[in-house]
Amino acid sequence: MAQSLNMFSYIIIIVKKEADIITDVVVILGSKSDRDIAKKAVDMFDEFGIEYIVTVASAHRTPARVAKIIDDAHKDGVKAFIAIAGLAAHLPGVVASHTIKPVIGVPVNAALDGMDALLSIAQMPAGIPVACVGIGRGDNAAILAAQIIAVGNKELEAKLENYRMEFTKKTEHDAETLFD
Repeated sequence: MAQSLNMFSYIIIIVKKEADIITDVVVILGSKSDRDIAKKAVDMFDEFGIEYIVTVASAHRTPARVAKIIDDAHKDGVKAFIAIAGLAAHLPGVVASHTIKPVIGVPVNAALDGMDALLSIAQMPAGIPVACVGIGRGDNAAILAAQIIAVGNKELEAKLENYRMEFTKKTEHDAETLFD
């Protein structure tokens, strides 16, 4: 499993794995300032035992790097991509234009309360879809990626069901103790 980001002492993480380990998800940040959102995703991946790589590349400043990351990920057997971006938020669409694998966009609140990024990610042209989660919701992006990967993977499916059950129990407990 990839290293946890709990001690985020480094900015860019490119996790090198043994050749026989498949990368399940590649997370691309448009900027290192998006690392707190990436940490939410990484924490979920660690909880579910999902292999990942996290790196930084800009759709505008380093388009060749973006294309190389995607090409390398295909060679590593990637199952899904997460692209975290703010402002114009073109990164998720650029990633989607280079792959047929699922791409999940995470809008960042860099300006206009993140609505600019959300709309940019959600309004993709026909034929190049990008799934879009809420502003700053790296955790939900990771859960969605896990759900995609869980198709045909009973072990991961069970982990996701248990995770959801914990939310059910908490909500029921909150309802029972509302006025305690």
